[in-house]
Amino acid sequence: MPNIKPVSDLRNYNEVLKDITYGAPVFLTKNGRGRFAILDIEEYEKNQATIKLLSKLMEAEKAIKTGDEWLTEERVKEDLGV
Repeated sequence: MPNIKPVSDLRNYNEVLKDITYGAPVFLTKNGRGRFAILDIEEYEKNQATIKLLSKLMEAEKAIKTGDEWLTEERVKEDLGV
């Protein structure tokens, strides 16, 4: 169940921060509507890494579809230092 609190609860931010764990962010509302999310830094970093990976995969998929940027086997070995 999501942990939802009004933004006014930040007046006692230590209590709000106690409720934040990996995989369980705290969602803050303003005027009854979702406005902010506070999450664990490890979860944030994982999300950023996932976004970066998905971006690279999209670039690779585009390169495959257009036939651009193919490397020869020799070039790959050279780049890897093999």
